[in-house]
Amino acid sequence: MQALSVDDYARLQHLVRRYQQRFATEIYRSPRRNPHLNVDLLCFQPFAGELCGALLTPLSLSLALVSPTPGDFAAASVRRVALPGGSYPFAPVDLGDGEGLWACELLDDLSDLDSLAEANRLAQHLLARVMTPAESSD
Repeated sequence: MQALSVDDYARLQHLVRRYQQRFATEIYRSPRRNPHLNVDLLCFQPFAGELCGALLTPLSLSLALVSPTPGDFAAASVRRVALPGGSYPFAPVDLGDGEGLWACELLDDLSDLDSLAEANRLAQHLLARVMTPAESSD
């Protein structure tokens, strides 16, 4: 697994702030909100010219794809992406001003998680599964 650059980490932090600003009201008002969690982009690694990782919010856990280039987001329809562990549908999440990411929601109820550390472990497990090639059933 390749390490991310300082610029990549700065880009992810910028997108976290944009996501928080864009969805703050929706997150806060949701009855599904887990108060132990916050918005974060976790476990990212380079994949096919993008960065692939997990989007954690107080509402859900999703796979996420991010362009490493700021302002390079063009929202379109859902796109299917073949990751080593399978093919997943990613929907655009427009954060405004040419910023955004692609997300594939995998868990929409995180109410059972009691801590941010537990959510981080879940995200790590999720990424390990989708970034590991599926075993063939020969």
